[in-house]
Amino acid sequence: MAGPLSGFRIIELAGIGPGPFCGMMLSDMGADVIRIDRMGGEAGTDVLNRNRRSVGVNLKSPEGVETVLRLVESADGLFEGFRPGVTERLGLGPEDCMSRNEKLVYGRMTGWGQDGPMAHAAGHDINYIGLSGALHAVGRAGERPVPPLNLVGDFGGGGMLLAFGMVCGMLEAQKSGKGQVVDAAMVDGAAALMSMFFTFAAGGRFSDQRGTNLLDGGAHFYDTYETKDGEAICIGSIEPQFYALLIEKAGLDPERFSDQMNPAMWGDLKAELTEVFKQKTRDEWREIMEGTDVCFAPVLSIFEAPDHPHNKARGTFVEIDGVMQPAPAPRFSRTAAEISHPARAPGADTASVLADCGFSQDEISSLVANGAVAG
Repeated sequence: MAGPLSGFRIIELAGIGPGPFCGMMLSDMGADVIRIDRMGGEAGTDVLNRNRRSVGVNLKSPEGVETVLRLVESADGLFEGFRPGVTERLGLGPEDCMSRNEKLVYGRMTGWGQDGPMAHAAGHDINYIGLSGALHAVGRAGERPVPPLNLVGDFGGGGMLLAFGMVCGMLEAQKSGKGQVVDAAMVDGAAALMSMFFTFAAGGRFSDQRGTNLLDGGAHFYDTYETKDGEAICIGSIEPQFYALLIEKAGLDPERFSDQMNPAMWGDLKAELTEVFKQKTRDEWREIMEGTDVCFAPVLSIFEAPDHPHNKARGTFVEIDGVMQPAPAPRFSRTAAEISHPARAPGADTASVLADCGFSQDEISSLVANGAVAG
């Protein structure tokens, strides 16, 4: 595969959600990510599992565990997303793996982290961002917090942070010759994503009353608005020159809207803007504002976004085997990332991967015969 991580080999102990997202991030960038799956099952259309080869392994079999440890010997990294202690019980914990390969970077992703009083408790994205301070900040004034999908904990603070940690660890290992364990906790990652707002709070510029701040929908110039056809648009006219253009393009009274940064005015000005934006359809507002410095965009659904001219021109979305999906990001000028293939059926590449990693044909046949790996 092409991409800036070409030449790195990483073992993925298959999981769900943020773990596969980490694997997608790494494999999109060209890493040879070998996914260790349970044996059996169908390929499905899971976008998160694209670009990886799959080895089907019975991890309850000593021979299956030994197979993974042999794969580890030629890997730069391994990552898993189980609760603390699970891989140790399987015989695939950090000590087990790093005894075979001292340069191995061992990535661990959990919600609460590897230690702390809640480390062994169950949880989901909503719980981790609740503890980090992120969830409290999302929602309308006077209403309860609104879950921002599971983007902040699972994917931003979890999978993406783990991918970043893996790359950092592998770069350091190239210099030191030694691996290490990466503890990527979603509660830590979600907290890190809130860094700017902790800055605001320290300077007295952030209220814990959600929906009253600059970037949480409190300001009339940074919010979404319903249009005449029941659709929505969003504006982010923060800077004075952008705000002035908003006033011009929306046909507002410059005097009435002059006191932009006075929070005491935001509610009344938002009410007026609400009525103004309802006078035209979303497409009519696009004709007036899209592409200008108003900082405007239509609010598109997941089904509409791939057809927007800007996204089409950049190839932001691609269709693979009939499945529309985001293209790899970010982009590189020389080592371009790519999608080489969709998700494989669990175990589809077992024989070829094992052969690539030095297993003889007799060894592969024996492992298949005793049920340690998929045939």
